[in-house]
Amino acid sequence: MDLATLVGLIGALGIILAAIFLGGDPNSFVDVPSILIVLVGSLFVVMAKFSLGQFLGAVKVAARAFSFKLPSTEDTITELVEIAGIARKEGVLALESREFSSPFLKKGMQLLIDGQSAETVQELLNKERVLTIGENKLGAKIFRALGDVAPAMGMIGTLVGLVQMLANMSDPAAIGPAMAVALLTTLYGAMVANMFALPIADKLDLRAGDEAQNQALLIDAIMSIQEGRNPRIIEQMLRAYLPTAKRDLPAAEG
Repeated sequence: MDLATLVGLIGALGIILAAIFLGGDPNSFVDVPSILIVLVGSLFVVMAKFSLGQFLGAVKVAARAFSFKLPSTEDTITELVEIAGIARKEGVLALESREFSSPFLKKGMQLLIDGQSAETVQELLNKERVLTIGENKLGAKIFRALGDVAPAMGMIGTLVGLVQMLANMSDPAAIGPAMAVALLTTLYGAMVANMFALPIADKLDLRAGDEAQNQALLIDAIMSIQEGRNPRIIEQMLRAYLPTAKRDLPAAEG
């Protein structure tokens, strides 16, 4: 669970709710027509921009912003150097019953165990990496579209409310509800965009970059293991993925 995402979203919502409850009657901030215009209307507009499968898949991708967590680069390098040591001393078949920290690494090592050529291994892993990056970026694109659409739907709701208000100027009882629609749709649109959709899109972009780098590291390691390189050389090569301050630590024995 990514606490930064969860705490950030809940904290922002909590501040808004606190301001609402401390400022007066919270019921005045609830308007069903405004909710329908902004929430339901925005979802339908975003759905129109993408295929149904892409739209529904965005929910699954969004869960990554909360639950997705890669192992640290240092832990990954340690695991890969250990795997390289076993493969160099005992052969890749000795790794057949080993548990791996990620499905991507497991797939790559299984290709080595199955005796696939270097060209085949690299081609399949690169294709898997490209597909993963595309999936993550598509999820971010859908939530960014929601962030763009929600304020626009809020503005549409504002115009609807103003038209209703102006059309009923002779009836004072109708002016209040119409004004509520006009103002609350703008509020709801801003909240959906800036407190939910855009933060999720940005977090998915960040996750996509992290996962792309992790998979590039794994591909480099897997190809080096297949070539039979010394684990010390593999470790030195993989440390290029670490921040500069952490690269000059002692190499593992092997």
